[in-house]
Amino acid sequence: MGRWKFPLFLLRIIITKSPNPFHNFPNFPISGNHKFFKFRQFSAAPSAFPNYCDDFEYMNSNNSSRKDEGFGKDCIFMPENEQGCRKIPVKAYFLCTSMNLKAIQAEYLHYVVTPSSRLSKHIALRFVPPEMNSFEFEDDTSHYQYMVVFQYGATVLFNVEDHEVEDFLQLVRRHASGLLREMKKDDYVVKEKPLLEEDMQGGSDFIVLKKFDTDSLRVIGSVLGQSIALDYFVSQVDGMVEEFADINREMEKTGNFTMDRKKLFKLVGKANSNLADVILKVGLFERSEIAWRDSKYAQILEYLREEYEVSQRFGNLNFKLKFVEHNIHFLQEVLQNRKSDLLEWCIIMLLSLENVIALYEIVRESGAIPT
Repeated sequence: MGRWKFPLFLLRIIITKSPNPFHNFPNFPISGNHKFFKFRQFSAAPSAFPNYCDDFEYMNSNNSSRKDEGFGKDCIFMPENEQGCRKIPVKAYFLCTSMNLKAIQAEYLHYVVTPSSRLSKHIALRFVPPEMNSFEFEDDTSHYQYMVVFQYGATVLFNVEDHEVEDFLQLVRRHASGLLREMKKDDYVVKEKPLLEEDMQGGSDFIVLKKFDTDSLRVIGSVLGQSIALDYFVSQVDGMVEEFADINREMEKTGNFTMDRKKLFKLVGKANSNLADVILKVGLFERSEIAWRDSKYAQILEYLREEYEVSQRFGNLNFKLKFVEHNIHFLQEVLQNRKSDLLEWCIIMLLSLENVIALYEIVRESGAIPT
């Protein structure tokens, strides 16, 4: 190796004489404790919000809050209590009469939760909150934010705070038709308790589940969506009942009513469309495939339907629609009688005119009237 000593000596001299191109850069200590090299974990799950904020800001807030509380103070997840029960707030809204699910799926394809049924009339979207480490809770459904959108206009939000609701609703409002002036709202709470002996347990305005997964989310969302839709249709039918009550009171006082045929036909169409929407669009009597496959979801479905009195409320709605239908038939008969009376008077006038003409011809032919 003696022949390489002189070339190596020359190379060492050249390197020591050359200026250092990195002499202006500070020397960062390459250590795992330095925050510059302590990279955060990136989320593989989709998010509707800017997840990747400034890393230095993230690490500062992460170090100060995550060690003590497990999450930041602005995190949407409710902490577990002493019994290990996690609370999941649920908010149901009815904001329109129809949703374009195909357009929603096309725009938010990366957030769509794989449906469990091909005949589903709803779509579920999953979002990752900015404070959440998706790798740590990758298989834990209760830590994500969900939005279940139904074709008939209901939207159910899971794990969403009040100040975030409008942002979520705005995502689907552009795909809605028949927007309501005042949307209906309902609140509920789901509690997840892994130590629960049974699969579910009911409570006052809440339900406790042993495991909260996407199937239970769809079942709960379907019942809450149907319930909030029933509230809307009941309010519509109540308006028609009140209108007919005013007509009946007027008839009681005056013995007559002033409704025209066109307005009556509008009420007929409104009553029929409401009943059709409740049965066909909302699907109150359709079978849930999730509940049909697994008895624990059937138990959740039956409990929530009893809790929200879905069948009883539909029975009351149907009774009110029958009252409206009875009044419509009665008023149609009255209007038909009016029309028949008018036709009868027209016939009487024509017959009278014909008799007058015939009498004139007889008198003229007898010569009483000179030609």
